[in-house]
Amino acid sequence: MYNDKYVNEYVDIIKKDEKFYYKDYLNMLDKVKHSNAIYKGEPIPVTYQGLFYDKENKKDFQYMSDMLMSITKKITKEYVENKEYRKLFKFSKELEELIIHDPGYDIPVPICRYDVFYNGRDKFKFVEFNTDGSSAMNEDNTLGPILLETEAMKEFSQKYKLSNIDLINSWAEISYEMYKKYKGNTKKPNVAIVDILEIGTSYEFREFKKAYEKLGLNCEIVDIKNLEYKNGKLLYGDYEIDLVYRRIVTVELMKILKDIKPFIEAYKNNAFMMLGSFRSQIMHYKPTYKIFRLKETRRILSKEENDFLDKSIPYTEDFETEEDYNIVSKNKDNYILKPVDDYASHGIYTGRDHNQEEFEKILREILATGYIYQEYYDMDPVHFVEFNDDGKIEVNDFGVVLGMFIYNEKFIAPYTRIGKDNLISGARDYYTAPNIFIEEK
Repeated sequence: MYNDKYVNEYVDIIKKDEKFYYKDYLNMLDKVKHSNAIYKGEPIPVTYQGLFYDKENKKDFQYMSDMLMSITKKITKEYVENKEYRKLFKFSKELEELIIHDPGYDIPVPICRYDVFYNGRDKFKFVEFNTDGSSAMNEDNTLGPILLETEAMKEFSQKYKLSNIDLINSWAEISYEMYKKYKGNTKKPNVAIVDILEIGTSYEFREFKKAYEKLGLNCEIVDIKNLEYKNGKLLYGDYEIDLVYRRIVTVELMKILKDIKPFIEAYKNNAFMMLGSFRSQIMHYKPTYKIFRLKETRRILSKEENDFLDKSIPYTEDFETEEDYNIVSKNKDNYILKPVDDYASHGIYTGRDHNQEEFEKILREILATGYIYQEYYDMDPVHFVEFNDDGKIEVNDFGVVLGMFIYNEKFIAPYTRIGKDNLISGARDYYTAPNIFIEEK
């Protein structure tokens, strides 16, 4: 396994005095409890270890990012220019118009978190592309420094240079640079972080607000329903907005389209710059995994890009017909079902979590209701440290979903959740493992 070398060395440190490090682990949990690493009102679950990666792993992540960004640009260009290609996505007329609209910059996905099962350059498989509304930066930014303050990590740092890469201030800086580049404007923009606030991640928004203010920018956290468009300006009360960091996911925005006409009109009139634009929906949309393998897509990609997708994208198909039902029901352990356009693991079903009768009932209920079925990928487990109830160290196998945060087409750092269930998400039992970049001293 790709990080065993570091894990083994780290475990050796803890084994020298398990009682001492267990007490330190409990102290770490207390710090997390009193931090802003909160999800749905509860502290983020964390173990006594981060996701260790080094410069070779980082090269792999940048390689994967480069390939996906190149593919994204070609697919987005084809969508915008080719009416026939657009039909493959089956977007509504309203959403299609928003996607086609020129956002004023040439990067289809300026911010994203692409989730992957990774075990080296020759073995990886993507499970989800999160674009608009990509989250969890605050989890990593908060937990990483706490972990680095533990006694075991201090000892580990005697041999290696350890760092937790910042995911919040780096985005504020990059988004500001993008604004200056594409607007050609020396005026400092008024920034708005925009979502439906009752469902947004408020702790995270406040951290991003601080990051923008640290750059000398004004920033407000705004509910999209409270915006107005007057005299060519997008307004929140008297606050004129120049730059929107969009956190509302497209599926939620489309549900309230009639209630946010001022925002939509301002967007279509380029009254402000929005990161990211609606073009990011093309990659966020789960049926795109199917569209990757169609001849209409393959002809616009290079051989290297097609080979990359063949290797890294699980087989995906619409779950619409009796034939689809029969394929999945007869091979339940081989498939996972996902809504075509949702987020935060809503409505996902894995055949391995249900007996045959239960699963067939679920399949009947969701058939032809807007689902895809996807090949279930057996990931290689990765070793992580746990303490049992007696305070003894255990090194256990975990499934790992590694989220590659990519800003302005550059890999920044991973965000990682680990678990032992068939589905690893915030809806299940899991740990967050903050990113720990390891460099030789």
